[in-house]
Amino acid sequence: MAKLIDGWEVVIGLEIHTQLQTNTKIFSGSSTEFGQDPNTQASLVDLAMPGVLPVLNQAVVDLAVRFGLGIDAYIDQASVFARKNYFYPDSPKGYQISQMDNPIVGLGHVDIQLEDGSVKRIGVTRAHLEEDAGKSIHGAVAGMTGIDLNRACTPLLEIVSEPDMRSVEEAVAYVKTIHTLVRWLGISDGNMAEGSFRCDCNVSLRRPGNEFGTRCELKNINSFRFIEQAINVEIERQMDILENGGSITQETRLFDPVKMETRSMRSKEEANDYRYFPDPDLLPVIITDEQIERIRAELPELPVARRTRFVESYGVTEYDSHVLTLSREMADFYEAVVVAAGGAKQAKLAANWVMGEFSAALNKASLELQSSPVSAEQLGGMVARIADNTISGKIAKQVFGFMWDEGKTADAIITEKGLKQETDTGAIEAIIKDVLAANEKMVEEFKAGKEKAFNGLVGQVMKASKGKANPAQVNELMKKLIG
Repeated sequence: MAKLIDGWEVVIGLEIHTQLQTNTKIFSGSSTEFGQDPNTQASLVDLAMPGVLPVLNQAVVDLAVRFGLGIDAYIDQASVFARKNYFYPDSPKGYQISQMDNPIVGLGHVDIQLEDGSVKRIGVTRAHLEEDAGKSIHGAVAGMTGIDLNRACTPLLEIVSEPDMRSVEEAVAYVKTIHTLVRWLGISDGNMAEGSFRCDCNVSLRRPGNEFGTRCELKNINSFRFIEQAINVEIERQMDILENGGSITQETRLFDPVKMETRSMRSKEEANDYRYFPDPDLLPVIITDEQIERIRAELPELPVARRTRFVESYGVTEYDSHVLTLSREMADFYEAVVVAAGGAKQAKLAANWVMGEFSAALNKASLELQSSPVSAEQLGGMVARIADNTISGKIAKQVFGFMWDEGKTADAIITEKGLKQETDTGAIEAIIKDVLAANEKMVEEFKAGKEKAFNGLVGQVMKASKGKANPAQVNELMKKLIG
């Protein structure tokens, strides 16, 4: 059952624009490389100058099909491109080449996991190919707006959800799920700061059981935090209007994260406002059975399947499997650690280290996984030394620190630094006897039922052994010697 806000039910549908990871644009040979000087990567084709014709980039079709298969969607094997007519300052064509009828990707779905561990299925209405517009740049020249057309004709896949989300939490979880998936499938780098992944949020309110309310679209939001803030702000705005007897006007709005408000951008157009018609310069797109099966065979193991396998084969928790599959790179890294650590029997210990000390070190150093100074094989080698009692968990933290700083293997550091754990029973017993003799009062307190006294004695033994005594052996021998 949907959560209500002051008696109102929130209805959310999302349109995600993800830039496809190709070297050239969707209808021309212009480069898609980001960050080049303004207007240096816009060809005559991108600008639709007289005498030029667009030619479809085959790679974008394959990537769209790849996404469709990843969400178990219907693949339309005969689709067409259309012209969507409108005026934008940064779109000199006066139209956008997009798909209206028969998009390549039809009905599909994704499953999102919420904070309480529950899973909800969100329908995907369609995903269609289109070209991006250019970019208006405000403030580069005082009092003027500059136009950079480098982005014009960059390939986009617009992923349109069903209005299935009933809370901000569900909306953010859905966006994160799609973001993970497009990167996992290798169809987009998902770089939100560079505009490779951005979202339009359609928000409306209704009383439970009533028909959908009038929706407003929040345009071009490029961070998870802003999506959450924008939807919350819009819910409050619409609620205030409705509860004071007003009505919602269907429109496109912009979110201002500084003022924490949404403001009107333009009235919301319908399909007939855009005067769609088939692009006369582009042939229909025909996708063969063989093409689909080739792409299907190239698909990696999908996130949901991998999470299930981690739980069933490695014995990790549902939560662990979710964290370890937030990216394909992390999942691959974790599996490599497990292999280097000795296999599935060390999988839980490996998960603890990957999610704990290792991830904390990456965050502290502001490093991406691929830039880690400790490889999966090195980390797995250290986990193996914990498992065979060469080092304790406490010593392992020292070893890991040296590995991070020096780039050496755990075995080399253990030898060089003399960090091997003491497991000789006779040597540990001798230390314990010395500690007991020097702390008779604590011994008596433990015998009188004070458990903290025992922990204090163990701490003294660990200190005397410079942290090298096996903690499990210390506990066992201590209780035996105290009697």
